[in-house]
Amino acid sequence: MKWTHWLGLAALLLPLAARAEPLQEVATVPLSGVKGRIDHFGVDVSGQRLFVAALGNDTVEVIDLKTNRRIRSLKGFGEPQGIQHVAASQRLFVANGKANRVDIFDARSLERIRSLNGLEDADNIRYDAAAGKVYVAHGNGALRILEAASGEGDVDIKLAGHPESFQLEERGNRIFANVPSARHVAVIDRNKGSVVATWDLPGVAGNYPMALDETGRRLFVGARNPPALVVYDIDSGKVAAQLPIGGDTDDLFYDADTKRIYVICGEGVINVFAQQDPDRYTLLATVKTGTRARTGYFVRGERALYVAQPAAGNIAAQVRRYKAE
Repeated sequence: MKWTHWLGLAALLLPLAARAEPLQEVATVPLSGVKGRIDHFGVDVSGQRLFVAALGNDTVEVIDLKTNRRIRSLKGFGEPQGIQHVAASQRLFVANGKANRVDIFDARSLERIRSLNGLEDADNIRYDAAAGKVYVAHGNGALRILEAASGEGDVDIKLAGHPESFQLEERGNRIFANVPSARHVAVIDRNKGSVVATWDLPGVAGNYPMALDETGRRLFVGARNPPALVVYDIDSGKVAAQLPIGGDTDDLFYDADTKRIYVICGEGVINVFAQQDPDRYTLLATVKTGTRARTGYFVRGERALYVAQPAAGNIAAQVRRYKAE
């Protein structure tokens, strides 16, 4: 082959060689002594701390994101599930599923301030910054509304079953909530404090994780049976797309900067999708992780995806950090 042909071939291959992988593992944070299932995460962006709900260990593990090192292990929980850091009031909310309560900590000292009892199977937590409210999924079908500054509040929004992941509009008044037992997505009006619509699942079940693209007007729902990513048009409630994913998903994230979707699956993979437009999606990569690694957190400002690997066999519990392209 003539050298001019080699130059032409090299010019074609160079973009492929230089193309970065969508996710690259860059660090591992050991969680020695942590046993059992690991549930959801929370993040203190300004303080560069990640909070990990070690549900099976009854602890909350605190990771320094600057050094990729565990710096504290908070004890005394009863199956911690959801965590929410509120920067405005410097409070940390931790939902305890087995203990049926929400613990509130001073986020600076990590000292417990108070506990709110009577919240059966307290689970996911979300923060409404504009209203200064915290929402807690609990019971056989409710979202409890709490004041972010004080933790006070006894008003529930009723649902048809126990809510799993839910997302709040920032430029609207709606909450979208996964209700797996009812096999639908509930649409809640925050002003009315009630469900105003329900969206059925298209031939799938087990809708647990969820993410929202408010600008593109799309809601992403992860289903387990069969494994699928379902994309809803949030204006019409209709299904815009449906794509196969790995099994046992429990967390998914949408990156508005790159229009990428990260679906964390307990079978041991992360599916990375590119949003071509609101109705078209391409699978970019399937990144191998570990068995039962199904929860995590995407820190947008750091371009980092953190994934929990529970202890299994000879593998100690750890959190893996991936750099997003």
